[in-house]
Amino acid sequence: MKYVRLGKSGLKVSTVCLGTWHLPVSKERDSYGVFKVDVVQSKRVIGKAIDLGINFIDTANRYHGVLNDEDPEHAGTAEKILGQTIRGYDRESLVISTKVRGMVAYHENGEGLSRKHIMWQIRESLRRLNTDYVDIYLMHWPDVETPLEESLDAMIDLVKMGKVNYVGASNFHPEDIDFMVNYVRRAGAPFNVIQDQYSILRRGLETDKVPLAKRLGLGIMAFSPLAQGFLTGKYLDGIPQMSRASYVEKMKEWYFTEENIKFLREFHEIAKENGLKDSQLALSWVVKTGEVLGVSMIPTISVTSVEQLEENIEGVEYSMSNDVYRRLNELSRNFLNRRSEPPKTTRL
Repeated sequence: MKYVRLGKSGLKVSTVCLGTWHLPVSKERDSYGVFKVDVVQSKRVIGKAIDLGINFIDTANRYHGVLNDEDPEHAGTAEKILGQTIRGYDRESLVISTKVRGMVAYHENGEGLSRKHIMWQIRESLRRLNTDYVDIYLMHWPDVETPLEESLDAMIDLVKMGKVNYVGASNFHPEDIDFMVNYVRRAGAPFNVIQDQYSILRRGLETDKVPLAKRLGLGIMAFSPLAQGFLTGKYLDGIPQMSRASYVEKMKEWYFTEENIKFLREFHEIAKENGLKDSQLALSWVVKTGEVLGVSMIPTISVTSVEQLEENIEGVEYSMSNDVYRRLNELSRNFLNRRSEPPKTTRL
């Protein structure tokens, strides 16, 4: 496993991050009719990832591990499973990131980026993770009802209290990111990473956030680099039973278009020509793009088996030729500006 500095900070992370948004799923449903997480298999996957050298693991206070749209009843499951798993490992060898913003309770302060909510949720996350601190604490997405300065002051205080080492942000507008980084750094706290959706099917952040990351010295955690499994090749002949698209309706809306299916088939042929799995080609492209653009781009993967994990690591470590890279960029040119722009936040 190779390790890189996250942005221009001194923090060294593996070239791939294990995400916990989607964990191995059980065939059983709970009392809400929601598929349960396979806890035993999830711990096995996380443990194997650490054994293979992945030191960077990402989660969030609202992640259930199976649901896309988490509700308060299912929030926190992923953090609990991660916390139980890392008990058997050296905490200081790991880089753990978690996030705050989403709804975790139905009362008035049950979500958002107010000081009250942030201070409450860091306590809850630390309890579930069985740790005294998190390495990276990310604001998950904007809260337009809370002044950005209030949220940032709370994050700065968490750094000073020793509960957070680095600050980051996910799914924020570029103008907000610029403001946030400078505000936090002026207070003497380190802001070193942004997290955004990025794959060969969704390349929008190349337009503004990649140049911003380079200028500000930020690393990029690229989530959904396999387009929620769409780029693994499993959907070439339809939707298999118990695959993510079989129970996540929004995934069908997002990815199963005529244009995307046509792309998928051509992409599959390029992978075969190079002796790779589709997922390996997709991950290798993300890593290669980071190198070409001059930014530390860390694909954040979710897997449901040890076999998938090992395949994905091989993809990250594969050295893509310039010729293959050019072919893929030409194939994906229609996806260069595809994105959904987050709202701007309010300021004091």
